[in-house]
Amino acid sequence: MDIRFEESGCEAGREILDGLRNRFSAGDRSCRDAVTEILQRVQVEGDAAVIEYTRKFDAPNISVSHLRVSEEEFGEAEEQVDEDFMETLHFAAERIRRFHEREMEDSWITTREDGTVTGRLVRPVDSAGLYVPGGQGGSTPLVSSVLMNGIPAAIAGVRQRVMVTPPNQEGKVSPALLMAAREVGISEVYKTGSAWAIGALAFGTESIPRVDVIVGPGNQYVAEAKQQVMGRVRIDMLAGPSEVLIVADEKANPAFIAADMLAQAEHDPQALALLITTSRSVAEQTVTQLEIQLEQLSRRNIARTALAERGVILLSDTLEEAVVLANEIAIEHLELQVRDPWQWLPKINHAGAIFLGSYTPEAAGDYVAGPNHVLPTMGTARIASALGVETFLKKSSIISYSRQALLDDADHIRRLADLEGLTAHGNSVAVRVESEKE
Repeated sequence: MDIRFEESGCEAGREILDGLRNRFSAGDRSCRDAVTEILQRVQVEGDAAVIEYTRKFDAPNISVSHLRVSEEEFGEAEEQVDEDFMETLHFAAERIRRFHEREMEDSWITTREDGTVTGRLVRPVDSAGLYVPGGQGGSTPLVSSVLMNGIPAAIAGVRQRVMVTPPNQEGKVSPALLMAAREVGISEVYKTGSAWAIGALAFGTESIPRVDVIVGPGNQYVAEAKQQVMGRVRIDMLAGPSEVLIVADEKANPAFIAADMLAQAEHDPQALALLITTSRSVAEQTVTQLEIQLEQLSRRNIARTALAERGVILLSDTLEEAVVLANEIAIEHLELQVRDPWQWLPKINHAGAIFLGSYTPEAAGDYVAGPNHVLPTMGTARIASALGVETFLKKSSIISYSRQALLDDADHIRRLADLEGLTAHGNSVAVRVESEKE
């Protein structure tokens, strides 16, 4: 197995760690100019541009009248999925709902004795757009993305929720995706993808509504488009390749470690699968297990490339050091495959999601555990959080002064306004104070 294997304290190990600490990248900007042109065309031409791109890259015969998924298509989808799928869909959705319902924020008010009222008003955005990748022409529908992005938006109370996803060559959308959309309460689904779909959501077209928030994963064109429209709309995050870091002691099971490293590596040739362990024996057995398990995978070539180009195994002297390094790396998925992982949880400061114990694979978090699987990557777990209900909420401050409260605060307000050279600010208080004297 071709994977880097170093001691954390040696020169090569230190170089690897420096690279991991500074791995943030704005993404592959090679498509920037192409995306800019696409977005400009969608903004100016609307549906015509969206249809032209969709015909060129996805469905050659699609028309504007078939851009939106019809009720008939939803009905056909319901007949095409089996009971086992629907059972799992309901199961996963319920788990995710229960978790995210705890995230909902309340408005609040506080009062002072002088009659001043301050507070915060929490309101959902009016609209949100969910981007769902096509998944190899619809053959691998990303149902979990629909659930993880759609459910928090529903709990937040977003009134209009729409979904865009590229159709297959026949102009169809996977029945599994349509049933997932229905599960989260989305009935407005449009058959278009890539940067032109992001543009349609950001600017609006004759058929596709403009939204306030755009969420969902995608390829480099989708990521670049989201970056270019950010500010006009809110986006979930700038995401890099999927990541996992496993911290393991001498009691960890190498087969479990290898399985979880491969679960990340199969996502993308640029996926990042890391192991920091205090045991050379565990490290060596993990390498053996990686080779054995790799041959069983349908995406073995992708996983092998990811491990060879970005995979790392580091030997650490102590678990204390391993945890320090984990905080510095600030990984998307952090697994603690150690004895008494709860002992180490208070020492974890930076991670998108933390998986405790040998029987908690990252895959559980991807699908049914409940917490969101849209997580900060590239070290941004130092400053960012998982997608959640708050992604679809905004907060307004509430301020109400009584007459006496303004009189009591007037000198302080005017003093600060004068210091900043903002005489009109000070005057807006002075005219009220003088009015009271009259």
